[in-house]
Amino acid sequence: MFARPRTPGVREPDEKTMTDDRVAFDPEDVLRMARNLRSKLPRSLGLLILVALVALGLISSYYQVEPDEVAIVTRFGKFVSTAGPGPHGKLPFGIERVQKVPVERQLKQEFGFRTTRAEVQSSYAKDERTAAESTMLTGDLNVATVEWIVQYKISDPYKYLFKLRDVEETFRLMAEASMRTVVGDHSVTELLTVGRESIAAKAKELLSNLCKLYDNGISVQQLVLQDVDPPESVKPSFNDVNQAIQERERAINDAWAEYNQEIPRARGQAEQAIQAAEGYAVDRVNRAKGDAQRFIALEQEYRKAPEVTRQRIYLETLAAVLPAAGKKLVFDERAKGILPLFPLGAPEKQELKP
Repeated sequence: MFARPRTPGVREPDEKTMTDDRVAFDPEDVLRMARNLRSKLPRSLGLLILVALVALGLISSYYQVEPDEVAIVTRFGKFVSTAGPGPHGKLPFGIERVQKVPVERQLKQEFGFRTTRAEVQSSYAKDERTAAESTMLTGDLNVATVEWIVQYKISDPYKYLFKLRDVEETFRLMAEASMRTVVGDHSVTELLTVGRESIAAKAKELLSNLCKLYDNGISVQQLVLQDVDPPESVKPSFNDVNQAIQERERAINDAWAEYNQEIPRARGQAEQAIQAAEGYAVDRVNRAKGDAQRFIALEQEYRKAPEVTRQRIYLETLAAVLPAAGKKLVFDERAKGILPLFPLGAPEKQELKP
């Protein structure tokens, strides 16, 4: 039989160390093999490894902060400092880590829907989770589907990262709790019509107070209600109710329009009649006063010359009465034997000359 070749520098296991085709582990053998491998590697490879480590250290020690960001530097997980926009350096090889927080960017959370594509014609997606967070109970025990968005900024990056665990999910729960609280205090009619702005303002105020209470470093900028609809199962009945309400409001508005048209007209006619009566009364009083003054003046003239005044009054009266008497026949009391001739035909119309 041929003898098995031996490897230089490696001790062959004897029959005592081999049992059931397994070799016992010897640390000296591992160290001996590492020394032999190091002696065979060229020195240039070690230099190359050193250069690679230096390059890796330089790359891992540099970082860039964008204009709308603030960098939070931690050393072995402990907060060390903050860094503003621009290039910066840190300890390499994971000793110091950098977390960038967009403090100047306005962020948005959507509730009841998710935007899948934000373009000129955006597309949205809904699933069981969005349906669960948008279905709410109103104050009058009706069910409504409320969709809204919350726009916010990170006011304190340190509090945002270290005060709460999973701050984004916590903020979503806070926003949902605020909206449910406010919706539960209002009727479904207010939610769908005139109370939308008031509900959004109250929900924003409540959410801002919760952010201050939890000290999460978030500043709420705006809360806007999007679509507010009844659930699909009751939407036809709800639309009928809304239509009836709109018809009632339209009838009320038409009645008020007619009221506002007729009442001012009646008031104007009444005022016109009152002013006409007052004018007539003033005219009659002035005429009476004028007649009285004329009579007094005439009486004074009569006392000065009674015969002349009497004759003048008589002539003036005849001049005023005779033109309206038509044809006139004058007889002389002393005339005798003459038969008066009266025309029996229709009276001739006299043309009045201006």
